[in-house]
Amino acid sequence: MQEGHVTVDAVEETCVLIGIVTSDINEKIASEFLDELEFLALTAGAITQKKFLQKMPFANPKTFVGKGKLEEIRNYIKENEVELVIFDDELSPSQLRNIERVLKCKVLDRNILILDIFASRARTSHAKTQVELAQLQYMLPRLTHLWTHLERQKGGIGMRGPGESQIESDRRIIQMRISLMKEKLIEIDKQMSIQRGNRGQLVRVALVGYTNVGKSTLMNLLSKSEVFAENKLFATLDTTVRKVVIENLPFLLTDTVGFIRKLPHQLVESFKSTLDEVREADLLIHIVDISHEKFEDQFRVVNETLAEIDNTEKPTIVVFNKIDAFVDVNEDLDSEHFEESRTSLEALKKTWMSKLNNTKCIFISATDKENIEELKSVIYEEVKRIFQIRYPYNHFLF
Repeated sequence: MQEGHVTVDAVEETCVLIGIVTSDINEKIASEFLDELEFLALTAGAITQKKFLQKMPFANPKTFVGKGKLEEIRNYIKENEVELVIFDDELSPSQLRNIERVLKCKVLDRNILILDIFASRARTSHAKTQVELAQLQYMLPRLTHLWTHLERQKGGIGMRGPGESQIESDRRIIQMRISLMKEKLIEIDKQMSIQRGNRGQLVRVALVGYTNVGKSTLMNLLSKSEVFAENKLFATLDTTVRKVVIENLPFLLTDTVGFIRKLPHQLVESFKSTLDEVREADLLIHIVDISHEKFEDQFRVVNETLAEIDNTEKPTIVVFNKIDAFVDVNEDLDSEHFEESRTSLEALKKTWMSKLNNTKCIFISATDKENIEELKSVIYEEVKRIFQIRYPYNHFLF
């Protein structure tokens, strides 16, 4: 099925989305969060039928939303035969248990939804190990919810005493599995660190940005490779490194996993080795989907996440991608020249975006290959500058 620009799986579930408006999150922002949650649900294969927002000072510690709102949701999903309810925040084990008791259907929160998408996207052993670790760490405190239907194991001859409950047994198994996954990731991290060390002294450039902004498409364009690219959230989980040569200058280009608001901390921890590519990069290319109506928020989220990963300032090129789909609605544009302004590079270069924090900004369309030569030129100059600083007496390339 085709929904917007996103191809979803044939088997789909229906869902409703739940969010709250608090003193910290106004209604506009909460609504935006639900819009993104809808895209996440669609990526996972669920069709949203309705969104519920409730204004309250803070989330109800027992049921997240109020009793009346929960009853309203229960009536709606019963009347419309909705299969799934997704909350836009992390639910505690007790909240999850209480909500399912009332709604009597499958309940997920934002974190487990993102983890599920990551699990479906993982292709390599490395990515699968990272995702499994994150899932196990998320699941461990929620075992009470998963096993409420089981009674305590019986004793018997040779087994007298309190015995061991199913939940205790499973907790032990999961803890052992978590330890195993951590050990496996340590080995993978060592191998990847050696690989990074074996790449020689080439300048390292990393593509970063919000999920679904076109990083993999640009990677394919610059490196002339075939990295998987799709108009879905988190289409790329595995770090891909390619050697790129612009004019006579070689460097390493890395495609990284996309960022998103409220990224589960379990994923940040388990994807440490992937994020190391960002930490060790000499130059960042921050790609922004200029056609997205909330691209400024996405830009801010990525910068905040980058600051958490590595607080050292790195030279950065900001690339505003998808100018082919950009519509400028500024009031100062002449209405009779609206169509020309929509795709004009000259018009874009005169906007506030071109002077963003005194950072080099380029406007491109990776899909239409528009203005790619200017981008290559800027990358070349930045890589050359880094190379000359690192090797001041080795200018034979230039």
